[in-house]
Amino acid sequence: MEKKRVLIVGLEPADVQLIRQSVGFDYLILHYDVLPKVQLVSGQLLAESTTVPGKFLLVDAVIFHGIYENDFDLITMLALWNGPCLPGARGMMDLRQRIPGLARALQVSRFTGIKRGMVINQDNYFSEKESVAKWGVWHCGEDKAKFTGDWASSETSVIEEFITGEAVRIMIIGDISWQIKLTGDTWLKSIHNEGSGQMDIDTELLADGKRIARHFGLEIVGIDYMVGSNGQKYLLEVNHIPNVTVFSFVNEAFIEFAKTWIAAIKLSENY
Repeated sequence: MEKKRVLIVGLEPADVQLIRQSVGFDYLILHYDVLPKVQLVSGQLLAESTTVPGKFLLVDAVIFHGIYENDFDLITMLALWNGPCLPGARGMMDLRQRIPGLARALQVSRFTGIKRGMVINQDNYFSEKESVAKWGVWHCGEDKAKFTGDWASSETSVIEEFITGEAVRIMIIGDISWQIKLTGDTWLKSIHNEGSGQMDIDTELLADGKRIARHFGLEIVGIDYMVGSNGQKYLLEVNHIPNVTVFSFVNEAFIEFAKTWIAAIKLSENY
């Protein structure tokens, strides 16, 4: 009987090493820090060997972390394969493109109060209120701009009324969750800013985040909200692959969850 083979894409080598040490000799780890060549053949997922170019190996499970320019087809293949995948491939596929993913998430969230606009390709938009334009399908967006009055898009964009308040992220890994304050030196907020960090969890936001995670079948997810100065809450974005390396407490929880998840994989009937 062959060992289970786990394809890991995008994780830092140090994290992969921790997983490798934990699972021991029961599993073979195939690690790529870039998108690997993969094939789906009669329901079986195969990935190119890291040591023998052109040789494809049967894969039992996949851990996928990172956002790549051309990863949508691979994620779609993982969803079609429907094998063990962390995070869940269907949820990653549904949320990978930021604007369609937002539209899907808004059907689930309680906090849908922002009345959004949208322009397709290059177009003009006028807003009497201070607004934010977000363009591109990447989750961080190609860019964002704050404006009042006339604004011209360079590509398909979503426009939101600018909300004064606090930006937060509900981070979920399995049964563990946190609320993280997003900060920035300007109106743009991010987990990467030095002032960002853990804060008390808002139970309403957590319940909403768990509802979204269940809907998309994601064991790992980061959901961004804005809490307005008036106390109103608004869904901003659902991150299908949230960064797990910025905060040590998140990274440690992710590694432990990944170890447990791999250990629970059932051996493919193909062996």
